[in-house]
Amino acid sequence: MACWGLSERVEKPLRFLTRGYEMNLHQIVNGALFEAEYEEMVKDIEYFSLCEHHMLPFFGTMHVEYLPRNKVIGLSKIPRIVDMFAWRLQIQERFLHEVCSGDSGRHHPEGAGVVCDARHLCMMMRGVEKQHSGGITSAMLGVFRDRREAA
Repeated sequence: MACWGLSERVEKPLRFLTRGYEMNLHQIVNGALFEAEYEEMVKDIEYFSLCEHHMLPFFGTMHVEYLPRNKVIGLSKIPRIVDMFAWRLQIQERFLHEVCSGDSGRHHPEGAGVVCDARHLCMMMRGVEKQHSGGITSAMLGVFRDRREAA
């Protein structure tokens, strides 16, 4: 059986799935910060990524909240920030912290919070083979972290 073209068939989707390494926050936000008085914003963003340990997909929903400081970020920018970090080889915990600190890095909100709900094919297809299990992680910055530590 010939393996002609196998390396191309593997390389092309891998380049596509890891295109986040070629992106940066400055290009994504592109000045889309707007003066506004607003109390909070929550977005549920679907994503997919590749586990850096097993090269298998994990996917789910990321819940992003921030408390603006007189400026809000363009509505489409938060999902683009999530995608930029998702399109890299990842572990769920790092991914979560990159989104939380990356989102807050451009518009300096009073606080940011991110909850990541994920299903990992490396747990579902191999290893423990638990098809209905998932992982939920969270990260908080600024006033969200201060309030959590004070509680």
